[in-house]
Amino acid sequence: MYAVIKTGGKQYRVSEGDTLRVESLDANEGDSVDFDEVLMVGEGADVKVGAPLLEGSRVTATVKAHGRGKKVEIIKFRRRKHHMKRMGHRQNFTEVEITGISG
Repeated sequence: MYAVIKTGGKQYRVSEGDTLRVESLDANEGDSVDFDEVLMVGEGADVKVGAPLLEGSRVTATVKAHGRGKKVEIIKFRRRKHHMKRMGHRQNFTEVEITGISG
């Protein structure tokens, strides 16, 4: 069984036992998190699609860790103008493990 959930402005296709990195969540390590915004649930040929969300569907997950991603380098450069600006950005993430899909 798989589901498509929406969190942090992005959509993820998940199954039980999957580990994925989502936008930073306000939960401690080891806590259980519920994702209520389920867009689709499917198993084989049996697929349920919401319009836009499925009512009564839920995906539960356990928070494994918090961290920061790899640095993204931003360079602004103007040729022949003696101008170069370097910046970097590291995005926060939460690593979760999917424990259950109901719907």
